[in-house]
Formats: sequence, C-alpha cells, structure tokens
Amino acid sequence: MPAPTPSSSDIPGAASSIPATGLLLTGGGARAAYQVGVLEAIADLRLACGEADSPNPFPIITGTSAGAINAAALACGADHFDRAVRRIARVWRQFHASQVYGADSLSVMRSGARWLTLVSMGWALARWRRMRPRSLLDNTPLEKLLVKMVPLVRLPRLIRKGHLTALAVTASSYSSGEHVTFFEAATPVKPWVRSQRKAASDRITHEHLLASSAIPFIFPAKAIELDDHVEYFGDGSMRQSAPIAPAIHLGAERILVIGAGRMHEPKGDAAANPTATYPTLAQIAGHALSNIFLDALAVDVERVQRINQTLSLIPEEKRLHSALRPIELLVIAPSQRLDAVAARHVGDLPGPVRTMLGALGVTSNMADVRGAALASYLLFESGYTQELMALGRADTLAMRAEVCQFFGWTDTGAEVQTRHHGEPPEAPRD
Repeated sequence: MPAPTPSSSDIPGAASSIPATGLLLTGGGARAAYQVGVLEAIADLRLACGEADSPNPFPIITGTSAGAINAAALACGADHFDRAVRRIARVWRQFHASQVYGADSLSVMRSGARWLTLVSMGWALARWRRMRPRSLLDNTPLEKLLVKMVPLVRLPRLIRKGHLTALAVTASSYSSGEHVTFFEAATPVKPWVRSQRKAASDRITHEHLLASSAIPFIFPAKAIELDDHVEYFGDGSMRQSAPIAPAIHLGAERILVIGAGRMHEPKGDAAANPTATYPTLAQIAGHALSNIFLDALAVDVERVQRINQTLSLIPEEKRLHSALRPIELLVIAPSQRLDAVAARHVGDLPGPVRTMLGALGVTSNMADVRGAALASYLLFESGYTQELMALGRADTLAMRAEVCQFFGWTDTGAEVQTRHHGEPPEAPRD
C-alpha cells in the first residue's frame, strides 16, 4: 500500500473480525533504545487493561537495522510477550559499547585509526590489500550478543504453534543495489518485487540481523546467500523508500510504527538558529545518517495517510469489489530531540572511541547538538539508553487513550505499574 502507485497486488486482502496487527521497528543504532521503552509501556498498559493473558499483540513483526534486532528478539519470545520485552529491556538497560563493537584502544586502532589514516593520507595507499579497512568500527562483539539475546532456534516452532505469523528484516545489497526484505512466515507468501526493492522467503539468521544493522561506513557489510549466489549487505535503512510495506505485504491491517526521531521532536534552538560555521565531518556524517534512518519513515507514513483518505472518498460498495483496504496506523516517536539527549552523554563513550570521534568533530560540549548527531547512533552506554527508554515509556503513556483504542483494550483507569527493574534473568521456555 505505501508504494508510490498503490495497486491490488500491493495490498493483500484479509477477512477477519480482528484486524491482523503488525509492528514496525525502525533503525537508528543506539537510538533503538527508545523503542524498547515504548514496548515496556505497552506491556504495562496491557496488564493494567486486564489483557496480560491475551495472545501476542503483534503476530506480524518487521524491523530494520537495530530495529531488526529488537524485532527478532521479540519474535523469539512471541509465546510470552511480557517476558520477551523484559529480556530485551534488560540488555538495553545495562548496555556498554563494548557489547556492540571493539571499544578498546587496540580495536579502535585496528579499524577506526587505520580508516582515518587512509582518509588523511590518500586512498592510494589502499592498493595494498592489507591497508583496506572494512569499517570504522569492528562489530564482532555484537555477534556474540545476538547469540544470547536472539534465540532464533525457537522461531520455527513459535510460527508452527501460531504464536507468530511472520517476521521480516530488511537489508540493502551493496552488490546489486536492491533493497531486500527477508521474511519467515507461517503460510506461503508470494515474494513481492517493486522498483529497487524485493522480498525473499528465507530462514532468518543472525547474519541477516548483522547485515540489516550494518550502519554504512561504521560497521562492515555481511555476506548472505540470495538466489544461489552471495551478495554483500548493509544497513536496511539505506534506500528504504517504503518502510511500512513489508508489514502490509505480510497481511497487517493495523500497524504500530515506532520511530527514532524527527517526526514529533521539536526543532530546538540548533535547528532554528543555524550558524555560518563550516560543518565538521561529524555534522555531515550525522546529517547523512539522519537522512538514511529517519526521513523515509515520515514520508511513508504521510503516503499511507493520503491513501487512506483517498479510500475514504470511494463509496463502500465499490471498495468491497477491490483488494484495496485502509491501513490503521499508530505512530509513536520521540517528543524530544535525540541529538540533544546524545549531547549530554558523549562523555560516556569509551575513551578510545571518544578520541576517534573527536577527530571527526564530535565534542563533549553539551551544547554541540549537531556534532552529537553522529554519536547518537553509537552511544551504546547505559546512561543514554536508559534515558531513551524512559522517554519512550513516557511518550507512550502520554498516548494511553490512543494505544488502548488501537488494540481495542478497555482502559479501566488502573495505575500502570513498572515491573521491569531488578528482575532476575529469565530464559525463553520451549
């Protein structure tokens, strides 16, 4: 439905008294902590409304970049939504950068320092293969974290048991230039093909998650076999013109979209009063990443809303004879500028990483919001992630009426309890 020109092939029909609910978790590196706070609030609201024993509220889960990791972790606990949310939140609440990428001096010198050296001395040095760094940072630690955080071995059984209808993660192919959505579903779904984007039915693996979350230049590309050959993939937010489309193709009729900035956040003084100072590399990089991660979602949400409005103008009897159908959207996005939040936590980054980013123009000056934009994607530190989680929770509870209406829950007005702090680890149960 969110394709530039909607057609019946874009919008699968579905006949059910209860609309199929989809969840879209967007990208943004460390910014994805915000969506975890949203999920915590939803779990708590669910309990307050007496719905704790109801089935998984999101049978269709889609994600991109860091959102793909959260999406997969949530899908792997689809038989117990609350417990899955608590496990994810525990990781994000206790995060350290070293769990995602090599943050010690040696690791930074092996990757980032070499990369910056080539930038300053000229890429002619790259004719020696050993001088070709693949990325600014080495995300090998993330591979180990995924094994614990995302038990994908459970996924096929959860789908067979009916706890989950589909999981989809998206990555961008450096080899072909195409945007590819990999999905695993309960029933056969014909892979869709659109201009510069397509879908592939596949068994979701940790390699797919590493590929989807490989921020360009920051983390290395990942090799994945597709159509009997190997392609190299990077962050799924690149060239993503229709972020909401996968959930719709997989049958969702109402979709909760959790963003990572810009849609609801205030512009702030930095945006309202631009300076004539020449931008640093960090400012340029932060601007580019914001374009990749944040802008397409707002455009796609507007597109769906326009199509919904157009459909409302068509007489109901005529709509019944077509496959077109409106999609109910609920969008939850930060009410504060996450760049400004990041500016308060740049000093939390490990020293070697802070030094490397300092060479690009990232400072520990809390007023330097533009310079902190780049850091906002790499700040996998508990001070920052906890503040984003708290913001996600607060923003969601501020929309309590809309959330309850979206899910069809009866709001009894009961106080929402926080149940996620200080709980012992729980392993997923088969």
